[in-house]
Amino acid sequence: MRAVVQRVLSASLKVDGKLISQIGSGMVIFLGVGKEDSLEDIDKMALKISKLRIFEDDNGKMNLSIKDIGGEILLVSQFTLFADCSHGNRPSFFDAEKPERANEFYQNMQKRLIEEGMTVKMGIFGADMKIEALNDGPVTICIDSKMI
Repeated sequence: MRAVVQRVLSASLKVDGKLISQIGSGMVIFLGVGKEDSLEDIDKMALKISKLRIFEDDNGKMNLSIKDIGGEILLVSQFTLFADCSHGNRPSFFDAEKPERANEFYQNMQKRLIEEGMTVKMGIFGADMKIEALNDGPVTICIDSKMI
């Protein structure tokens, strides 16, 4: 499982021009599910995200977690995080999980993050989403569940 975590001041997600989700200060998380992923990957990723100290304290140091600041999460499915660009110019997505199973993992990730005490809003799995985010910093962190 792979995630790109962006610290944001705000973000919104639209599908077909309709506002689906909107958050204030927090994280936009692009989540990709791979064929090798298991329920253990969801647990590891949710725990890491809940404790990730990427928000500034009163001294301007990144010492606070999303729970510390009462931030929100916008969780977006992103199969392209498993793109393989090693051969030619057209990415291969062979390592990305099939949509039905990937959607189950995406839904379960939301549940696990909520269990960790976070507010989680979502995109629409498989939809053509338009996302606007006001990045803060910018701070962007890449996490691979196989490396935590």
